[in-house]
Amino acid sequence: MSYLFKNGLEKHSGGSDFGQKPFVLIIDEINRGNVSQIFGELITLIEQDKRKGASESIQIILPYSKEAFSVPKSLYIIGTMNTADRSVEALDTALRRRFTFEEMPPRYDLKELNRMAGNHLLKDILQRINIRLEKLLDKDHMIGHSYFMFPQDNDTISALMESFYKNIIPLLQEYFFGDYGKIGLVLGNGFVNIKDQKEKIFCAFDYDGADMLLEKPVYTIVDYRKPSSNLTDGMTFSLAIDTLMDNRI
Repeated sequence: MSYLFKNGLEKHSGGSDFGQKPFVLIIDEINRGNVSQIFGELITLIEQDKRKGASESIQIILPYSKEAFSVPKSLYIIGTMNTADRSVEALDTALRRRFTFEEMPPRYDLKELNRMAGNHLLKDILQRINIRLEKLLDKDHMIGHSYFMFPQDNDTISALMESFYKNIIPLLQEYFFGDYGKIGLVLGNGFVNIKDQKEKIFCAFDYDGADMLLEKPVYTIVDYRKPSSNLTDGMTFSLAIDTLMDNRI
């Protein structure tokens, strides 16, 4: 990796003297990778005092080209990670020492979120969902603002509906491991219905607690993209958002 990295810098700067021009290297979901394989010898070279021209600057000899290599001061490395991902717990100590960790919470002040979806602003819908997620889980599981940012020429309510069923609801299903009752606490009964199962559905069998199992609620997700029999008469996606925004507990 080091060899390709060096060549990339030289190619874009027009020569080997690339120390003055700033470059940014972004590594997405860095916590999912093997740090030793991602950085190799760079894990030492990226330290501020080990870079080219620094007080304790060092070089290494690249294993394949046998060329001397050092990291310039103008290189900025940014790694992204999702703190809700458990793999962050095993993040390499060497990486923790060499990077500054900056929290990136959802941004409710973005102008892209200052759009109406039905009767509510996108930023208010996002914030209401995140308040409930922080209560049920923790702040690391709050939903990011990217799920609520749509092209200007898109119909906002239609775009929000697609985001709900392609991004938000699947994410909540993963968060709560299929506990649709908690998903209902987040989204409301406009999105989560309880099936009416009065009839006996089990086979004849002597099992203690069978009657209690019959009382266990079974939930379904209401999909407004595909009108079907589980839609309440007159209920729409916009009205479901109104229900979501209504605090009852």
